[in-house]
Amino acid sequence: MSVPVLSNAAARAVFLHRHGLSAPPSGAGKGADLAEVISDLGFVQLDSVNTFARAHDLILWSRRQQYRPSGLQNALARDRDVFEHWTHDAAAIDMNLYPHWKLKFARDAKLLASRWRDTRRGDLMTKIDEVLRQVSDHGCCTSGDVGLDEVRGKGGWWDWHPSKTALEYLWRSGQLSVARRDGFKKVYDLTERVIPAAQLNAYASEADTVHWACGAALDRLGFATSGELAAFWDIVTPAEAKAWGMAAIADGTAIWVDVQGADGSLRQSLARPDLMDQVPPVPPARVRILSPFDPALRDRKRAERLFGFHYRIEIFVPAPKRQYGYYVFPVMEGDRLIGRIDMKADRPAGILNVTGFWPEVGVQMGAGRRSRLDAELGRAARFGGCADVVYADDWCKG
Repeated sequence: MSVPVLSNAAARAVFLHRHGLSAPPSGAGKGADLAEVISDLGFVQLDSVNTFARAHDLILWSRRQQYRPSGLQNALARDRDVFEHWTHDAAAIDMNLYPHWKLKFARDAKLLASRWRDTRRGDLMTKIDEVLRQVSDHGCCTSGDVGLDEVRGKGGWWDWHPSKTALEYLWRSGQLSVARRDGFKKVYDLTERVIPAAQLNAYASEADTVHWACGAALDRLGFATSGELAAFWDIVTPAEAKAWGMAAIADGTAIWVDVQGADGSLRQSLARPDLMDQVPPVPPARVRILSPFDPALRDRKRAERLFGFHYRIEIFVPAPKRQYGYYVFPVMEGDRLIGRIDMKADRPAGILNVTGFWPEVGVQMGAGRRSRLDAELGRAARFGGCADVVYADDWCKG
């Protein structure tokens, strides 16, 4: 049988719809509405960089422009609609998925005990019981509350003192959970004092979790290779995802489709049998400023295949060699990524400074598009706590 072809326009529409970017960003952006957004996405990546807004806040604001950072804080610390753990990076995850994370806890515990024993300062394993006992006896703590007699590192993100490493190990292995964030600092407590009993006590077998993880990833992506399924939650192995895909093809719960890229090339992917019959809504023509870690763009290679958008963050590129600013935000219009913008909030002055916008090749900055970009920057300024937008003289690089 011939393999159906999903055109690039249809693939973009499907993909953006599954990522919550095909409708106007209206809605309460808090409480049950916010929980539904996170559930639909599965998780929201957390990141500390705050040149204008933190990555997770911008991800949620892009879909609900009434959203404010307190909404996610309440979902984690008060309502327990989400828990914090690891996918490919730190993330806020739908609490209903917690039972499936027990497989990740077990796998991470085994992996990190081996990896960190050789790469972290001090003896991780001798500190675990000490740190766990401290949290059990004295309650919530941060990394600053443990190992007070240990030398603090100066070597960057991963130069942790031994008790900090033990604290992170206990979190990654599921024995501790993040109870809340103070600023961006994680506050840990015993898992049984954080996770609601319904999710804490629920059981999922390894086979159940592998089946769920692959199917749930496919439903959120719309179409995917087995490698993309494995990478989505970072719970299952590539071999497990490949075996799941072959079984799904055999039992008719998935089909092969050829997905057309922006350059016209075809890439064979798994999809649900009814994908070709679906007519997703056309994304609105409005301009949206997205987070560099937006789930629609997290896989840089896929973003380039689907949208022809080559995007990398140049944080670690020396300034003279940067093509753009070190932390530029992708800009989307409809189903097209039209450029990237460099901006930073000067909150004491109440100003959002726009230092550069680099349109993609072929994108013309006519009056209509400029007006839509101005409108989005005005909304972004208000979200970032600024009253005005100030453009550098040479801000438009096209």
